[in-house]
Amino acid sequence: MKKLIMAFGSALMLISCAGVPGTSQALENANILILGEDADTDTVPRNSRVFKRTLDAMADELNNQGFRIFDETAVTMDMAQGRSRRADHELIDIAKSISRPPIDIGVLFQIYGSAKDKSYKTNLKIRVSGRLLNIRTGQRYGNFEYESPREWYAPRNCQRDCLLEAVGKYSKILGAEVASVLGEKLRETVGDGGAGENAGQPDSYSLIFSGFSPNQILDIEEYLVVFTGYKEHRPGYTGNRRAEFWYTTHSKHSRLLRNIRKMFSHLGMKAHVSASGNEIKISRI
Repeated sequence: MKKLIMAFGSALMLISCAGVPGTSQALENANILILGEDADTDTVPRNSRVFKRTLDAMADELNNQGFRIFDETAVTMDMAQGRSRRADHELIDIAKSISRPPIDIGVLFQIYGSAKDKSYKTNLKIRVSGRLLNIRTGQRYGNFEYESPREWYAPRNCQRDCLLEAVGKYSKILGAEVASVLGEKLRETVGDGGAGENAGQPDSYSLIFSGFSPNQILDIEEYLVVFTGYKEHRPGYTGNRRAEFWYTTHSKHSRLLRNIRKMFSHLGMKAHVSASGNEIKISRI
């Protein structure tokens, strides 16, 4: 019994110490894609120079803050490009379809502009709103909004084209301000250096075990709760040869997969592990 306890302790030590980047490198490890949502006809369209300047300023600022930002056009070469007025479900589907590199976090944003005409000038108000989304799991990390702190000005009787031209003058300021808000939100999401393994928002996964007996599932469950980053798990379906768990962890997706594979090595079992999004299937061999 003593040898068994020592062996089990050694196994847990190996799993908890599996080599992965720590949270001090979390900003470098999260692949982020900025996506403009312009389905609402009141928003600035994707094909306008205002949109492009704002997006470029956002990407530059976030790059300077240490985030890893990918260009939508560059990573979607095999897909239809150049479309405007895209709804959020299309943007999310595009992000999920990108495999090189896999996108972790999507930044979906909208730009709104309004004008109030006066007898001698036009007052402009700019607002950018959006949300942060875990592309694999669909988990929403939070919303963000930036509104111009003061009114900007344009010539009197400024219509839509005139409005876009006037807003274009402030695009870099707008993008930089939005990026500063995003930087704070993203640091809360992916963690900051020195904050510990459990920094940032946890991710949830559907773990599906096939071909294992109830006793084997009990052994597996003892390992699941001691993986580094473990937060909680909830049993779903359970049967004589199948068990499902909703598993929440602060660990990265790749680390969780490595820990699962190491677990079967320590248990002396053979299993095939496959993953698609937040669903991980484990079949006994």
